[in-house]
Amino acid sequence: MFRHSIAAVTLWLASPATASYAFYVGKNLTSDGSVLVGGTGEEVSSHWLQLFPAKDHPPNATISVGVTEAASFPGELIQIPQANHTFRYLSMEYSDYEGFPAPLTNGGLNEKGVTVRDVWADNRQELLDMTPNPQHGLQYSDLARIVMERATTARHGVEIIGDLIAKYGESTYGGNSHLIADKNEGWVVWEMAGGAKIWAAQRLGPNDIKVLYPGYIEDFPTNFTGHPDFMGSSNIVSFAIEQGWWNETSGKPFNIFNVYGPQDPRYKARDGGYKFMSQAALEDATREMVPVTEEKLIQRVRDHRIADDEAGYGQVVSLRADIDPDMLRIWIAPTGSVSAPFVPWWLGVQSIPPEFGEHRYLTTGASSSFLNPDYELQEASIFAGRVFKRVLYYMCSDPNKYMPTVTEMLTSFESQSRDQVSGWVEKAAQALIDAGDRNATQNLLTYYSHSRASAALELGHTLNSALDGYIKLTGQWRSPIGNQINDSGEGNETVNCLVGYDPDQPKDRQ
Repeated sequence: MFRHSIAAVTLWLASPATASYAFYVGKNLTSDGSVLVGGTGEEVSSHWLQLFPAKDHPPNATISVGVTEAASFPGELIQIPQANHTFRYLSMEYSDYEGFPAPLTNGGLNEKGVTVRDVWADNRQELLDMTPNPQHGLQYSDLARIVMERATTARHGVEIIGDLIAKYGESTYGGNSHLIADKNEGWVVWEMAGGAKIWAAQRLGPNDIKVLYPGYIEDFPTNFTGHPDFMGSSNIVSFAIEQGWWNETSGKPFNIFNVYGPQDPRYKARDGGYKFMSQAALEDATREMVPVTEEKLIQRVRDHRIADDEAGYGQVVSLRADIDPDMLRIWIAPTGSVSAPFVPWWLGVQSIPPEFGEHRYLTTGASSSFLNPDYELQEASIFAGRVFKRVLYYMCSDPNKYMPTVTEMLTSFESQSRDQVSGWVEKAAQALIDAGDRNATQNLLTYYSHSRASAALELGHTLNSALDGYIKLTGQWRSPIGNQINDSGEGNETVNCLVGYDPDQPKDRQ
């Protein structure tokens, strides 16, 4: 007897409840010549959308980076210099991961057209064991945020990460990677645990498709200095030789995954053994969609075989040449996109509606503290993340019956948005830019994004009311049989819309 079949799947090697996906599609493989990037965050905590304006900082300004003793690998915070000027960017923020200081981010989109995704990337146990206690340096969110604040290109973002790690070190939770992209290219950056300041980066070009879950890099040149497609720490090769993990005379290529990744024969670079679709399967499925569009990449990100209760949000962005910074656009679903619509946001928007901002639902510490009075109106507003979590729970109670209808409504909402965006919104905004009326441009973009966000909320309320009424009126309500509302930790079953062991051959739930 099972309702959530994912618990019974023996193919999994592990079940990372907090992981994250990233998709990259090169510009030769898209319908309009843009670079496409998509993904989702898989943290338990609350997620909210936040706009960070460009800002000038006083001389000698500093920022706090790193982790505290509460982290899974304990550390101490340090202060590092802040840049004189930081760029405007949009990011989905969240409140908790492995005890790291909030708020945290996996990345977003900045005014220079640089987008960042953060993705877990496990390391071999020896590296974890080498990690200093306490550790010092920038953690994954610090690096993603600083890239958004400072990077003018994807390559520049990699250089920033490398320079910061060389100067200050990196605080780990067991290994991490970033996908950084711009209008021309992408880069995978893999930061290693162990405290030895080891990292490697590989360029993704116009004909590449890459899915990170986890992040991975394979064959890597031993002499990469000045190579256009590879970057890394000066000790990336020598450290492996010193540890006896790779031998120059072995005849085997220097493979970053084989050398620094988990030493488990079941764990392959393109098949981590997680969920129902490996990186390889997702890459192949994406390539079958060529030429890829935003709509098609949204379909991949939304795939119910990877999008479930663990997905905190969804993002898809197209990066094109010769675009005004205000017109840079990113599609964002306020929680897992299997049950929530993507809404278009531009870098030119002036604000985020309170319903899509920070709330106490799933925010760390909310269950043991009262509300800060400064947030009373914010908290009084409806929270979009909670609205669409309810849709997920109703829908996944019987996905064969409810998911097709919900999915059709979500995709129809997005089709309407796309028609309006291409039909009049961006044409009108560009005409205002050409006329020199920047304020009117930003007002228009803000008005449209807020309007679609409001319409998305109404869609969520409609779905919840309809599903709730139908389930109760038809006698399909099921009360819980246990007395624990939370699961017992990572590796246990999660709410999802899979209906059998093989999601390609759906079965009725028992």
